[in-house]
Amino acid sequence: MLNKPVIGVAAAVIVVAAGTWYYLQSRPEAPRAPVPPPVAAKAPEEGAIEHPLPAETAASAPLPTLAQSDAPLREALAAITGASTVNDYLLPQSLIRHLVVTIDNLPRQKVAVDKRPAAGPAGSFTAEGDELHAVLDPQNFARYEPLVAAIDKIDVPQLTAVYIRFYPLFQQEYQNLGYPNGYFNDRLVQVIDSLLATPQPAGPIALVRPNVMYTFADPALEARPAGQKLLIRMGPDNAAKVKAKLKELRAAITAAPPPKH
Repeated sequence: MLNKPVIGVAAAVIVVAAGTWYYLQSRPEAPRAPVPPPVAAKAPEEGAIEHPLPAETAASAPLPTLAQSDAPLREALAAITGASTVNDYLLPQSLIRHLVVTIDNLPRQKVAVDKRPAAGPAGSFTAEGDELHAVLDPQNFARYEPLVAAIDKIDVPQLTAVYIRFYPLFQQEYQNLGYPNGYFNDRLVQVIDSLLATPQPAGPIALVRPNVMYTFADPALEARPAGQKLLIRMGPDNAAKVKAKLKELRAAITAAPPPKH
């Protein structure tokens, strides 16, 4: 039984942010049609925190500064997930900054490519058909399987201690991003809720190619947030596994149930 409110939050941070760069490597061009406004981060009044984290109970060493946090954080994650996982999925510099920016942008239409926290996937995006009548090639789903496998292997209770340990730096970077009264863990819950609201299209996913890159033929899908498009492009099986993990993570970081969709 989960007895800490932040079990799995660090897993969500790593998984969601890394997956976003996977999406960006094959994302379609932005739609020309009008889209709904992005999901903005809430700016609560001073002290209005919805999902507070428990205080760190045992600090084994002084917390590094943001500028010096890359090596200690990567080392701590490597001790849990293995050095190969960290090396394969996370870039070596400005890790906390890139994670915070990417996570904050997931419910929006675009994610800053230059703030990516992870390397791209093998292979290239493929579609079946031509520019006027195409569908998403199911072979693309295999490109995301290594990422999903990494998600399944994460030991979230161990990651809890890492997240709590480094949380002040995540919070500091979130405030530096332009949310002086914001609370990063609250924003993370919002992001998870956005991802859990991702629809699963039935049947083949139609595409069009008005210019260089493909777009979703369905304007409603094309207008979805960047994080939701990631899950759609992963394919139904991969998306289901990730969403199941996210549900577990959300249940661990807050006692409030997710909104009904």
